[in-house]
Amino acid sequence: MGAMKTPGVYVVEKSAFPNSVVEVATAVPAFIGYTEKADNGGKSLVNKPWRVTSMLEFQKYFGWGPIPEFDIKEIGADAPSPAEPDGGGDSGDTPAADASANETREADFNLDGKEYYLEQTKGKYYLYYSMMLFFQNGGGPCYIVSAGDYTEDIEADKLKKGITPLIKEQEPTMLVIPDAALLKAADCISLQQAALAHCGGKMMNRVAILDLIDGYKDRQDKAGDCVAKFRNALGINYLDYGIAYYPWLNTTIVQDNDISYYKNVNIKALQDILGIEFKEQRKEDENLDALIENISKPDLNQESLNSQNKALLNISPTYSKIVKSIKEKLNLLPPSAAIAGIYTMVDNLEGVWKAPANVSLSSVISPAVNISNDEQEDLNVTIQGKSINAIRPFIGEGTLVWGARTLDGNSLDWRYVNVRRTMIMLKESIRLATKAYVFDNNNANTWVTIKSMIRNFLTGIWKRGGLAGASPDDAFSVSVGLGETMTPDDILEGILKVTVLVALIRPAEFIEITFQQQMQKS
Repeated sequence: MGAMKTPGVYVVEKSAFPNSVVEVATAVPAFIGYTEKADNGGKSLVNKPWRVTSMLEFQKYFGWGPIPEFDIKEIGADAPSPAEPDGGGDSGDTPAADASANETREADFNLDGKEYYLEQTKGKYYLYYSMMLFFQNGGGPCYIVSAGDYTEDIEADKLKKGITPLIKEQEPTMLVIPDAALLKAADCISLQQAALAHCGGKMMNRVAILDLIDGYKDRQDKAGDCVAKFRNALGINYLDYGIAYYPWLNTTIVQDNDISYYKNVNIKALQDILGIEFKEQRKEDENLDALIENISKPDLNQESLNSQNKALLNISPTYSKIVKSIKEKLNLLPPSAAIAGIYTMVDNLEGVWKAPANVSLSSVISPAVNISNDEQEDLNVTIQGKSINAIRPFIGEGTLVWGARTLDGNSLDWRYVNVRRTMIMLKESIRLATKAYVFDNNNANTWVTIKSMIRNFLTGIWKRGGLAGASPDDAFSVSVGLGETMTPDDILEGILKVTVLVALIRPAEFIEITFQQQMQKS
C-alpha cells in the first residue's frame, strides 16, 4: 500500500491462498470438411472455426447432408479394350469410384443373367454423416471448419487451409478430417502429415485421429495392403500425436426412408433396369408401363413421388436390392468421428487418463473387416512402431474398440493414447494457470506460490485416480527455486524454471494369468 501520511486506520488485505489451476477441456474435436453451406446470418464461415454443441446447431450453420446419386452399370459392359486404359486412379481413389478396370467388380444385383453394380457419381462427402456418428457415440462440443460446399471437388489443399485457422483456437484437443479418406492416396497422406505437424509440431496440445485410405478392404485384398501402404507413406514425424484405427465401420446412419429413386438413382438407368425386370409382365399389365414412365416426370408433387417410391419397393425386388445396396454403401464410413465421440464419452465418465478402449460403438452394425487375434498382432506391435488400433466384433458384446496406442507404438513414453492425452491436459492446465505470474518478481514468494498451486492441482488429479502412486509424493513432485531448478544467470535473464514429474496411468493391455497344479492337501 502507499505511504501512510494521514492519521487513521488502514486495512491491508493479503491473499492467503494461491491461484487455482483449472483443468482444461480434454475432448473437444475440430472437424474439417465440406458442408452444404457455411453461413451465420449472411456472414461466411468458410475456413472459420465455429463451435457447435449438437447436430441441430450444426444444421443451423452448416446445413444438411449431401444428396448422393448412383448410376447403374453392367459389369464388363464399360471395360476398355487392352489398347485403351481406363485412366482409373490408384487405390487411393474413393470407395465409390472403381480403382481399376482390371479389378473384378462385385455385383450389387443380378438380373436376366447379367451382373450390375452401383457407382456413386455425386454427393461423395463424409463430414455430415461423420458428425451424426460422432454425436451418437457420446460427442459433445466441437469445432467445425468448412472447406467449401457440395458444388466443389474435394481437394487436399482446401482441407489443409482449414487447419491454419485452428492455430488461433486453444480449446480443440483433437483434429479429425473424415473427407481426407476420399482423396487419392498421395494427397491423403500429405494432408495427414500436415495434420500431425499441426498437432505435434505447432500446437502440441491436440492429437490427430487418422483414417486409413481403403480401410474398408481386407489386408489380403488384391489391390494391396491398406495398412502397409499407410505405414510406408506416413513418415516418422510427430507419431506420438497421431492415432489411427482399422477397419472402417458399417453403420446405421442412413435409413431406408432416406433413399428414394427420385433423389438417389439415375432415372434413365433405373427405367432400363425396370424394363428388363418387367418385360414379360408389361405385356399383361399396362399399369407397369405407366409406373415406369411416371418415374421420369419431374413435375410430380412430393406426395406422388413418395407414393411411387413405395410402389416400386413393393413390386420390384430389383429396386429393393438397389435401395439396400445404396444404404450399405452410404453407411460405410471411416471410424475417426466415432472414435472422437468415444474419447468424449470416456473422458466425461471416467477421465482422460482412462484408456479409450474396450468400449462399444453405437450406431455400428459391424466393422467392414473381421479381424482375428493373429491378424491384430501385426496391427498392434510392429517393427516400425506404427501401431494401428483394431475395431473388432465380439459375440454378445457388439463392436468394440480393441486398442489404445498412438502411432508411436515403440515409445515407452508415448505408446498409449491416454498417456499422451493426459499429459496434454496437465501441460495446458498448468501453463494457462501459470500465465498469471508472468512478470511477477522472480523470488521465493513467487516460487512458493507457483509450487503450491501446481501441487494442489496434481493432488486433486491423484485423488480422482489420474496419477499412479500410493501417496501424492509417489504420484508427482514439483521443484522450483534457486539452486534447485535455476541458476543465478537464469534469474538475471528473467527465467523462472519449474520441473514437474508425474507418474501417469498406463492401461493393462496384456493380462497374464498363470495356472499351476498343486499337491492334494486333504
